Amino acid sequence: RYVICSLPTKFSHFLCMYDHLQKFKYRADIDGLRAIAVLAVVLFHAGLGVSGGFVGVDVFFVISGFLITSLILKDLQCGNFSIVEFWERRARRIFPALAVVVIATLIAGWFLMLSFGYQVLGQSAVTLTVFASNIQFWRTSGYFDPAAEENPLLHTWSLSVEEQFYLIVPLLLCLIFTLRFQRRLGLILGVGVLASFLVSVYYLDRDPKGAFYLLPSRAWELGAGSLLVLARPVSNSALRGLMAWLGLASVLYACFFYDAHTAFPGFAAIIPVMGTVLLIWSGMTCDDANESKPTLVQRLLETKLLVGIGLL
Repeated sequence: RYVICSLPTKFSHFLCMYDHLQKFKYRADIDGLRAIAVLAVVLFHAGLGVSGGFVGVDVFFVISGFLITSLILKDLQCGNFSIVEFWERRARRIFPALAVVVIATLIAGWFLMLSFGYQVLGQSAVTLTVFASNIQFWRTSGYFDPAAEENPLLHTWSLSVEEQFYLIVPLLLCLIFTLRFQRRLGLILGVGVLASFLVSVYYLDRDPKGAFYLLPSRAWELGAGSLLVLARPVSNSALRGLMAWLGLASVLYACFFYDAHTAFPGFAAIIPVMGTVLLIWSGMTCDDANESKPTLVQRLLETKLLVGIGLL
């Protein structure tokens, strides 16, 4: 009934290299980082001074790649990972809220939108059911076009990218272990990240809409989070603090100094992506209590207001 990807005993020595995955636990600072990401996107679309707030989506991509890959590898280490159960959990997490959003939007659109706009909205809703709304937006309009901003389901393009990514990643990880390439996991992920980034750079001039919306040019951002899972925690508290401040400064710089005219993603996406990587990495703690104290940036991200928004 279930498709199980178990980890044979002879592979266990590999995952001992990443035994910190067994200590993986809830991190309030990541929810605080989520809050910054979503506030940036909302303020950008509201025209309230955050001209590069669209990079909040890139922050989300890195967070998602890190969290989901952590959970998959942890289950693989325990030998109880199920692809079916993984997809089932994703469906339970996404579909209830998504159904409410789509139904409410369609009802409101019936009364508030002109016929052509409502037709476009309907097409977006249909493609979203198979997580392909990013492809629909790529075919019809650019993210910064006025017509796109009038579509109430525009934000679902990033959800489609994420779900497409998570159709592939569990299968890839299981294949790596089945073929006994587990020692090359970091190399394989690194090559995938680099290849996707080069696709993003290559198509930015040739097909800007495709570079923005489609998985091949966005996978490296999620992959950066996946690759971060294999990183060891940094033991030096001063270095962790420096990483955290540099990461926060990078994300905020992109939020306030990028705008709709910035060639994006491509090279410009490196700043918010690497900033998010540094923020998450700096929050990884070691066993030594003296070296595991949260950084000042972590404490800022763990404030109740930011965490509350992030949880919502």
